[in-house]
Amino acid sequence: MDTQTKADLKRHDLLINGKRVPPGTGEYSLNLNPATEEPIALVAQGSAADVDTAVAAARAALKVWNALRASERGRILNRFAELLRTHQDEIAALESLDAGKPIASVMRQDVPAAIDTLAYYAGWCDKINGQVVPVRPDALTYTLREPVGVVAAIVPWNFPLMIGMWKIAPALACGCTMIVKPAEITPLSALRIGELALEAGVPPGVLNIVTGKGRVVGDALVAHPGVDKVTFTGSPSVGRGILQGAAGNFKRVTLELGGKSANVIFDDANVDSAVRAASSGIFFNTGQVCSAGSRILAHRNVYDEVVERLVARAKAIRVGAPTSRETAMGPLVSATQMKTVLDYVDIGRKEGASLVAGGARIGERGFFVEPTVFANVEHEMRISQEEIFGPVASVIRFNDEDDAIRIANGTLYSLAAGVWSRDIGRVHRVARELKAGTVWINTYGYTDVRLPWGGSGDSGFGREHGDVAIENFTEPKAVWLSLDR
Repeated sequence: MDTQTKADLKRHDLLINGKRVPPGTGEYSLNLNPATEEPIALVAQGSAADVDTAVAAARAALKVWNALRASERGRILNRFAELLRTHQDEIAALESLDAGKPIASVMRQDVPAAIDTLAYYAGWCDKINGQVVPVRPDALTYTLREPVGVVAAIVPWNFPLMIGMWKIAPALACGCTMIVKPAEITPLSALRIGELALEAGVPPGVLNIVTGKGRVVGDALVAHPGVDKVTFTGSPSVGRGILQGAAGNFKRVTLELGGKSANVIFDDANVDSAVRAASSGIFFNTGQVCSAGSRILAHRNVYDEVVERLVARAKAIRVGAPTSRETAMGPLVSATQMKTVLDYVDIGRKEGASLVAGGARIGERGFFVEPTVFANVEHEMRISQEEIFGPVASVIRFNDEDDAIRIANGTLYSLAAGVWSRDIGRVHRVARELKAGTVWINTYGYTDVRLPWGGSGDSGFGREHGDVAIENFTEPKAVWLSLDR
């Protein structure tokens, strides 16, 4: 890229202590449009020194934020939600451009979910209570819930807006202050959200946005003694590094990591409905979803029908420009992710699975890959065991209920699962046996901020959403007052 073209691009600086500031190093990275591979912006490359500045601002802002009445914090967060609603077209356009997400799906899911999350936790601000615990008659003993302090939120690139708000909203509601590190390749919506928070009345320093590389900004946040908690959504490998780094000063950590979710279709299910949901469960957001139903388990009696219907749906998906309202599936987020997905397609072929739909790049510009279906997948194959994070479905045959449970639970992940059957006893039995933080019955993929979200094993630990998030961002304190004269 020539110097003049770079000069024409907008520079996106850091947001620290209520101001947009250039990075201390003066370095900027080039952001690309995943659909066209054209440059769209220059983004500040934060450093460890920038993290120091942001942490200092967040620590100073703790007293300011908590000096406000809880009800006033709630009013500010409600204004924040209203500003998101007012600017939703702008935010959606940024998210679509930056992450390659179809604009229709961003407007249908990402933006409404972010607004709903913020409004929900705004209502929590004045409802975070302790309790009186009658320990003995000569004392007044009670508990308080206090903000955990300064929170570092490390946000992934697949849902920058929505998952970012999953972390921002409850932390601010609890009285915490934050440094948000968006993914290096999808930072634009986070920076704009930070500006809207200030406009809503969030005091300077309460919400800071530091962009840059994970191995620089992320590592500095994890190691920083001024950070009290880290909340991370991303890959298991990075999650392990964060856990190790945080152990040095005993930070609290919440990890929401990967998935290899099983979508189990029994032979008494409504196959048409099951396959329709299974298709969206793997191809939505180009398969870049931690809870994607990438393993479709079909009973032997309906296996061929499931494969046939899934192939037909895969071939009918409208893949194209994210700016078109008609587009159902956009590009992968980057050249690196596209290569990963195509490498797994080659692995699946070599393992002996049958490639029955897709499997190739679309065009020569943009990171588009065809909706892909593998049949005759064996449970032990790598495409069945490893998270691909792309539009690649593995259809696996099972014989009976016990076989389905064995296969579904036979991975390192435990984030989500689906069960399809008309047998009410069966769906409850299977839901109870599945190793998953969320189980969908005769549906797939829905989430709501009022329900807990998370997993175990390589899917991480801890839960987000609902009242569980209030516990994530507060510490209990016991108070003992002697009543003796």
